Amino acid sequence: MATKQATKPKAEKVLVFAWEGMDKKGNKVKGETNAANISLVRAELRRQGINASKVKQKAQPLFNSKKAITPKDIAIFSRQLATMMSSGVPLVQSFDIVGRGHENPSMQEMLLSIKADIEGGTALAPALAKHPLHFDDLFCNLVEAGEAAGVLEELLDKIATYKEKTESLKAKIKKALTYPIAVIVVAIIVTAIIMIFVIPQFQELFSGFGAELPAFTQMVVRMSEFVSAWWWLMLGGIVGVVAAFGAAYKRSRKMRENMDKLLLKVPVIGEIMRKASIARFSRTLSTMFAAGVPLVEALESVSGATGNVVYANAVLKMREDVSTGQSLQLSMKQLNMFPHMVVQMVAIGEEAGSLDAMLAKVADFYEEEVDNAVDNLSSLMEPMIMSFLGVVIGGLVIAMYLPIFQMGQAISGGT
Repeated sequence: MATKQATKPKAEKVLVFAWEGMDKKGNKVKGETNAANISLVRAELRRQGINASKVKQKAQPLFNSKKAITPKDIAIFSRQLATMMSSGVPLVQSFDIVGRGHENPSMQEMLLSIKADIEGGTALAPALAKHPLHFDDLFCNLVEAGEAAGVLEELLDKIATYKEKTESLKAKIKKALTYPIAVIVVAIIVTAIIMIFVIPQFQELFSGFGAELPAFTQMVVRMSEFVSAWWWLMLGGIVGVVAAFGAAYKRSRKMRENMDKLLLKVPVIGEIMRKASIARFSRTLSTMFAAGVPLVEALESVSGATGNVVYANAVLKMREDVSTGQSLQLSMKQLNMFPHMVVQMVAIGEEAGSLDAMLAKVADFYEEEVDNAVDNLSSLMEPMIMSFLGVVIGGLVIAMYLPIFQMGQAISGGT
């Protein structure tokens, strides 16, 4: 018999209500409350001993100026919730305190919506699952495992540590990639400004000399004429190529795999990406295994957390091997994508029954390696970038002043 698939109920939208009333001492009070509907507002006010005489929903702004919820917000929330739960604060009250005290209105709205679901009898994991953009399957699975085992406080602490480490690692990777890209973009903009606005001024000056310009200067002038005439086409072409590449990268797994393979082969950058993928793999698997999630099931979730399609495919292959009875360390060794030290640490962990602890040590080591590699990359890139800027900008300046130097030599020679 076919079973009817249950549909997830939609989370109620949290609204802002302004209210006025009298407190227990007969004093007039007023304020604002976030809730899904007006009935919940009145119930909350009665619980606080306030007799509401007026409750009105505040008008929504025409343009949404709310800040987006970032992964950093989720990481901070995870730590706050873990701290409160470990201190004995009830779950509903923890959400209320964290939600009302959050600076980001979007985050506040989401947390109070989750709190309303929990008050209505929904377990924490399903309540979080209603917001998949911010709480992925991995997060919800860990919470569900903690609820089932009765160790939610401990699991929340592990989740908080996991999110903090993950976001820290992402920030390091972003730092490694952003710095050179930003400098190159600035160099292109400066070069375009010189080509479009500065060189034409020199060209007018040179046209009055009546002498033939040096070959290098003529080449730069022709380039300037081309850029001045077709800059809109070049800009549109660059934007179009970037947009098309981004769309194709998102839609085509084969393209992502090829690009990730290529990225792993890039000197210095590739080594950073490799170490980051190993660190993510180790940290995620350690957290899930410590939560009591079976290894085969954990590996399926871990594959999506590596941040690289090549390593994601490798983890899925490991999952197939482990599901047939093969040890994790043997499968890792056969793939030849993990350093010998990682394989040996996993082997020791499997042998001693402390796989989660060994993987946590591996994650700590490679996170520190990524940190050092990013610092070294910055030190390496600075002289290379300065040389690049010197050649490009300096070459343009020399091309413009070369005719002036030649004219000065001709005048001094004639005298």
